[in-house]
Amino acid sequence: MSDGASVRAPVVCIPPGQVAGRSREGRGRRALFLDRDGVINVDHGYVHTPEGTDWMPGIFDLVRDANRAGVLVIVVTNQAGIARGLYSEAQFIDYTEWVHREFASRDAHLCATYYCPHHPEAGRGEYHRVCGCRKPAPGLLLAAGHDYGIDLASSRLIGDKSSDIMAAEAAGVGDALLVGRRGAGPIDWI
Repeated sequence: MSDGASVRAPVVCIPPGQVAGRSREGRGRRALFLDRDGVINVDHGYVHTPEGTDWMPGIFDLVRDANRAGVLVIVVTNQAGIARGLYSEAQFIDYTEWVHREFASRDAHLCATYYCPHHPEAGRGEYHRVCGCRKPAPGLLLAAGHDYGIDLASSRLIGDKSSDIMAAEAAGVGDALLVGRRGAGPIDWI
């Protein structure tokens, strides 16, 4: 196992190629970082299919409001299901593209999804590692901040686990909100 400090988390952007074609004009923009399971969708455990997806109450309104305020919405998610061999990265990417389309169809746009496919204990093969992208490490947030020119100090993260909050603090995200895993969805973030 390596320490993974130089491992950069993969990024999924919809539409494909969006990140490669961006300019530096966005430097200093605010972002709303969202964990996935427990914030965007109900955490049923290793959700990776449309059939297994139930949306958290208010999530589309939250993303739509952020879009209207000119705030980038970026998903940052640990995906231990990949590391454990429960689904492949290709399946995760297909599912993530579906999630982005579902949001877009409701006029609520997700800018990107950054994910960590590693697990330090339960990972198999190349996914068995300690890395800098698995929350509570800040790698996903730092990569998104770099890629999109985000002012992390004026941004916010909404998560459902203490590891989300610790990652936000380590990355210098200005505000982090912990929400319940089952029950009410994210509260008004503005």
